[in-house]
Amino acid sequence: MGRKRKTDRATWETVREIALALPGAIEGRSYGTPAFHVNKKLFVRFHQSGESVVIMIHIHEREALMKIDPETFYITNHYLNYPAMLVRLSTVQPDDLRKLITESWRRSAPAKLVAAYDGLT
Repeated sequence: MGRKRKTDRATWETVREIALALPGAIEGRSYGTPAFHVNKKLFVRFHQSGESVVIMIHIHEREALMKIDPETFYITNHYLNYPAMLVRLSTVQPDDLRKLITESWRRSAPAKLVAAYDGLT
């Protein structure tokens, strides 16, 4: 992730298309912004800055991504102690965005739903 190359700018609509393709994803709101939940757990939301999304991620993975590409992957003080990260839509690669949202969904989805998505049931 974090490779530098020209890309079309991702938008909330890009995020929405990715999220809606995931089983059990429910569109709603979180902190007053558009968001997606699975099993009543948040897995991606539009950040109030208007330029980023918030995804759920393990803190050690977050730290590695922020070192690789701090322009795209970052946090604010609010997220210091939470397993979440901000992803700047204007600089994230489409494949990276899809992987990050899908992995965030996996952390929130019930095991049976993940197994069905992976074709294991």
